[in-house]
Amino acid sequence: MPHDIAAASAFLPPEAAQALLDRWADVRARVDGAARAAGRDPAGVTLVAVSKYHPAASVAALAAAGQRDFGENYVQEALRKQTEVADMTGMGLDAAPRWHFIGHLQSNKAKDVVGRFALLHTVDSETLARKLDQRLASLPAQGAGGTAPSQDILLQVNIGDEEQKSGVDPDDLPVLAGAVLALPRLRLLGLMCMPPIFDDGEASRPYFARLRELRDALSARVGLPLPHLSMGMSHDVEVAVAEGATIVRVGTDIFGPRPPKS
Repeated sequence: MPHDIAAASAFLPPEAAQALLDRWADVRARVDGAARAAGRDPAGVTLVAVSKYHPAASVAALAAAGQRDFGENYVQEALRKQTEVADMTGMGLDAAPRWHFIGHLQSNKAKDVVGRFALLHTVDSETLARKLDQRLASLPAQGAGGTAPSQDILLQVNIGDEEQKSGVDPDDLPVLAGAVLALPRLRLLGLMCMPPIFDDGEASRPYFARLRELRDALSARVGLPLPHLSMGMSHDVEVAVAEGATIVRVGTDIFGPRPPKS
């Protein structure tokens, strides 16, 4: 890993870079180990490093070392960080990060996120979906062939029926999915959830299993593969992978404790 350290140290002091890469390698090993234990190819699980509240320099250091996917929860923080990281490309950051939006998304922010994130994980209403589609319609065509812009999304399911959390009720999922699939500029790729927080990650298993079952039933209903399940965080990532997660979202175990929100 000396090359990784050298690359990361362009953005962070060497000791901080080493600690960051050590944590990242440990999480990657956990994810890969869980995939192999489940008889899955580790390459089929995308690790999203959740950089909420952490500085752009930490994102750039990890990206320089080889991490590709990063998740953000707040629109304004994410857009600012995207700009800051893009400004660092001349310091040895060869590949631009692939950004995921994983926080609650209000419909009035739709105009700010389309085209800025590879994947929106938290679409949870027809109103939001229509706002996203309308914003995409206002953007110029892309490429020489004039391809209309599109946006990859997941539907967030309130899998634990928690009032304080966003997400569509499981019973309402087919109706929302049908509305989304009728919108020409959104590409539905699967489901996302945030189960109740437990001290023991194993307690999340039935919620992850339930999301997989909902995805499978919805896929059969609409006749589309819906390949992605975004589920699992620092404390329960192994259980999520065992239950079929294709995307896991890990913050603290990679970046360390979050600094206070500025």
